[in-house]
Amino acid sequence: MSKIKTIGVLGAGTWGIALARLLHRNGHEVTVWSALPREIDDLSASRTHPNLPGMTIPEAIVFTKELEDACKDKDIILMAVPSVFVRQTARCAAAYIPDGQIIVDVAKGIEPDTLLTMTEVIRDELVHHGPHEHVKLVALSGPTHAEEVSLDMPTSIVSACTDREVAETVQDVFMNSCMRTYTNADVLGVELCGAMKNIVALAAGISAGLGNGDNAKAALITRGMAEITRLGLAMGCAEQTFNGLAGIGDLIVTATSVHSRNNRCGYLLGQGMKPEEAIRSVGMVVEGINALPAAMQLAERYQVEMPIVGCVNAIVTGQMTPTEALIALMTRDKTSEVKQSEMNVRFESALQRRRLHGETRRVLVGGSFPMLTHEEIAFLKSAKAQGTWLAVALVDDGDAARMEERTASLAALRCVDRVLPVTDMDALKEAVAFLRIDVIAVRPCQAEQVQELGVEILTL
Repeated sequence: MSKIKTIGVLGAGTWGIALARLLHRNGHEVTVWSALPREIDDLSASRTHPNLPGMTIPEAIVFTKELEDACKDKDIILMAVPSVFVRQTARCAAAYIPDGQIIVDVAKGIEPDTLLTMTEVIRDELVHHGPHEHVKLVALSGPTHAEEVSLDMPTSIVSACTDREVAETVQDVFMNSCMRTYTNADVLGVELCGAMKNIVALAAGISAGLGNGDNAKAALITRGMAEITRLGLAMGCAEQTFNGLAGIGDLIVTATSVHSRNNRCGYLLGQGMKPEEAIRSVGMVVEGINALPAAMQLAERYQVEMPIVGCVNAIVTGQMTPTEALIALMTRDKTSEVKQSEMNVRFESALQRRRLHGETRRVLVGGSFPMLTHEEIAFLKSAKAQGTWLAVALVDDGDAARMEERTASLAALRCVDRVLPVTDMDALKEAVAFLRIDVIAVRPCQAEQVQELGVEILTL
């Protein structure tokens, strides 16, 4: 448990109130502000939230109609307004926020046209209104429905900040026996996941509204995550983020939960309801709808194929019916789930990780390699994958020109680190000792020939 903090919560929606209660439970002093005076009056009087049944707001939580009261002299300011109001709220609060302030954002979205994430929007607004160059911004995101958090049901979340100390401070403030908090330095990746998963959740809801089953939902979640990951990697984010809580974790809960307003809105769209009617029926902000313009702009800017996102946008903008979108997705040109180029990248990344962790394993293969066929290149790559460094003992047949050509071809391969000529078994023994070889990779028919070399033999 961290020491007591004073915390201002900007926004009195379900998420703001659920987190205000959690922070109070952790022993912190909490003040909640809303731009809607009547909302403050109702919450202060009833000590309940209409969309959080079963939860009572502790008397110690202070409600205020004055933005200054929620910002002044606070250890942490929690920005919990919908994404479309983040810029306006930051602008109004700027005069009361000191430089160096820790601001935690829980809104999930990307601003159209500027294509800024929510923490970037906050920083952009603050630097234009006084000295705020040293404000510390944290994105808090993960599979966390307010309805469950408000009832102390177990969940996990990610505190994302480039400043590790600040990320850990926020981690300590929010963490308790019901809220497990992790840290992550990939702020852009965490925020991108938070915005984009809402669109895929709309797609899952649309599919269910059409009468499709769990198979289709699982496919949409999986391929939707592939689209988000492609975009994130193109933008320079860390791949691991998309496989974590803020990525696939948040997407699963948003695309499947009865608490998900995006999933619910999508379901109504799938049943034929117009977007405006569906949003009105949900009765709360549907962030997936808000994120669509920026998502389409990002896909265009980074030239990333995002067919699911594109179809959801076409449905919302009236260019396609849900049924037409489903057919379009199912009849796209056939493709492979994993591109060969991607497999090569993963292969290289694995080798690099081993090198960085000091895991050295030197591999040797031998042969004449008169012609580098696809089969032989695959064999060399497979041999390299057994270690971190690969040498090729190239049998010298006496033809100097041909030897030079074969050496150059082998050396040009990315998986080959060293090529050296050998004329007989004695020369091969010397090469093994000189190069400090750990393992020799051979085809099954060659295993007996190299047993006397005294190193591990691996057949491929």
